[in-house]
Amino acid sequence: MKKIALALLMTLASLPLWAQSNAATGNADLEAERSRLSAEREAIEARFLQERAACYKKFAVEDCLRESRSRRRKDTDNIKRQETAINDIKRQRSGAAELEKLDQKAATQRPQDSRDKREQSQQDQKDREQRAADHATSRAATATEAAERQRQFESKQKAHADEQAKAAQRRTEAPAAVERFENKQKQAAEHRASRDRQNANRSKPRGAPLPPASPASSPAP
Repeated sequence: MKKIALALLMTLASLPLWAQSNAATGNADLEAERSRLSAEREAIEARFLQERAACYKKFAVEDCLRESRSRRRKDTDNIKRQETAINDIKRQRSGAAELEKLDQKAATQRPQDSRDKREQSQQDQKDREQRAADHATSRAATATEAAERQRQFESKQKAHADEQAKAAQRRTEAPAAVERFENKQKQAAEHRASRDRQNANRSKPRGAPLPPASPASSPAP
């Protein structure tokens, strides 16, 4: 029975904190929990539809939609984990009830029952407890691995989206960069042409000096 209790506690880790104490003491209303999760699922879908409509009004539509889908996926996965935990609790309760019946039956066995039969019954009970504990442990490990794979996948998606955004920004800035480069090239060419003209003017030979003016003729007497 200790192993069953341990498996139940591991399963409870998937439920909200306010529901864990009730479930641990056997007071949780599983059907009410299912109804709550169903209502939460509907609220998630309604929110997603509203966010999607709002995304189409924004400039970065794809980024907005990607974030909205990521939130819906996380919330839906959380609900699925809780539903799995509820199913496990239900199965474990049924198993515990069956074991209780077996315990009562063993306690009220007739004196003439053989010792071998009692020992076999006890061994069968231990085997069932072990299988239930192993199953709960495996489910908890699988849920943890799935959450880690999801985290890694979302991290890669975000890195890819950031790289695409940077590439888009580079493409947007490329024409301006080309124009700046061409202007610099044009200014450099004009500067070289001006310098060449100045050098040509300095190296051009000066013209021959003009002959001196002849003396003016004397006036007649």
